[in-house]
Amino acid sequence: MSVNERVLSYPIPADAALEPPAEWAELRGTCPVAHVTLPSGDRATLLTRYEDVKQVLADPRFTRLLNAPDAARLSDTEDGGLFGSEMAAIIPDSGEEHQHWRRLVGRWFTAKRMNALRPVMARIAGDLIDDMVESGAPADLKAALGFPLPVYVICDMLGVPAADRDRFSYWSDTLLNLTRYGKDEVEAAQAEFFQYMSDHLAAKRAEPGEDLLSELIAAGGPENGGLSDIQILVTGMALLVAGHETTANMIGKMVAMLLADRGRWERLLADPSLVRTTVEESLRMDANSGFGLPRYLKEETEVSGTRLPRGTTVICSMAAANRDESAFEAAADMDLTRSPNPHLAFGAGAHSCLGQALARTELQVVLEVLLRRLPTLELAVPVEDLRRVEGLAVGGLRTAPVRW
Repeated sequence: MSVNERVLSYPIPADAALEPPAEWAELRGTCPVAHVTLPSGDRATLLTRYEDVKQVLADPRFTRLLNAPDAARLSDTEDGGLFGSEMAAIIPDSGEEHQHWRRLVGRWFTAKRMNALRPVMARIAGDLIDDMVESGAPADLKAALGFPLPVYVICDMLGVPAADRDRFSYWSDTLLNLTRYGKDEVEAAQAEFFQYMSDHLAAKRAEPGEDLLSELIAAGGPENGGLSDIQILVTGMALLVAGHETTANMIGKMVAMLLADRGRWERLLADPSLVRTTVEESLRMDANSGFGLPRYLKEETEVSGTRLPRGTTVICSMAAANRDESAFEAAADMDLTRSPNPHLAFGAGAHSCLGQALARTELQVVLEVLLRRLPTLELAVPVEDLRRVEGLAVGGLRTAPVRW
């Protein structure tokens, strides 16, 4: 039975940790607007072609109002989770209010500011690699480097003690996992996280620092062109989760992709100037990026010749779109020199990832330091033994075992 004759369960499982599900290519070719069943049991529409995904992500009619009464629930625990919760609606979804929020927060995520952070990131990465080497091979690169580096960086930007990183890890995992935790656990984690950030903001008001949250507080409330207290709090929560979880997972996946074919690693050793394009190609080739971006349709519209009624919940699979042969020549091949590379790993349009300059810089720095410090790095297990994290809205490997 072909994909357009059945309703697929979503997310679609893959046989190998670094490879895409076979159904992606079939969907792009024969059923680009597909019906799927979500972990909640609700139906949604899945998009897999590059142009369709790009169009929808840039179209303001496709909103983030996932708590609408007729929106599909992504999981059974969603009321307390990250996507469809009331908290997600606190940050303005569209229009001038959303652009105003992005301007206020985005000042901290410019390419210029990220470049200024490069020496600090490189020092942290070097220290973490020293610790990993001292502990001996084999090591889990995700635990030793992939997770702590982005946590240290985002904690510093938000003025939050990095000593609390294990708590952030649990809260992130709980709020981003669609299947692993029950509703009570998710709601308890969100309440704990909310209380933590409330206490942290109170401390920042008493003693401001040189960090993003202190700057948002100093800007004043909405009457002064700033954000409300609850908006600052939710912004802090969202940045702590998004600021480390995606990059922590991507570091492990990127290195695993490069070591899966030794020729890729050797080419980078011979020509480190390829680091920037290699990072972009790793982002494009990521077949395990997680759930994708859900959108809710407020009015009837058409995508790829298919009429979508009002109330449709659409899932945009950027990872599937990034493998589209109509958008990328030899799309199935990892080309470390590919440029330009207009992948959709960070989304598109008004809601493209605010922290993409941060993520890019962290990935580039990690790769530069690893190539310099551990040129003999290799996977410590066969690539077919790598395992995905299941159920996470942000995809990753359980571990990234390496030796040197």
